[in-house]
Amino acid sequence: MKQGIHPEAYRQVIFEDMASGARFLIGSAVRTTETDVWKEDGKEYPKLVVEISSQSHPFYTGEERTLDKAGRVERFKQRAAKKQ
Repeated sequence: MKQGIHPEAYRQVIFEDMASGARFLIGSAVRTTETDVWKEDGKEYPKLVVEISSQSHPFYTGEERTLDKAGRVERFKQRAAKKQ
């Protein structure tokens, strides 16, 4: 890794996918409030939970999936029905 080009907060972070449960250990400068233990080495790292990753995104998995957070689809359908 080239010295002096990364932010000072750059470190290994666990990214956990809410949709698939997949976990990745990646270098990042993202701010986190949670920590967790990485099973492979038993060390504790900062953790960030993400809604979707390459393990659950339809482009990479090839499956069609509808993510409905807080009834967004239903609210859209209701608005569209009111306009008709």
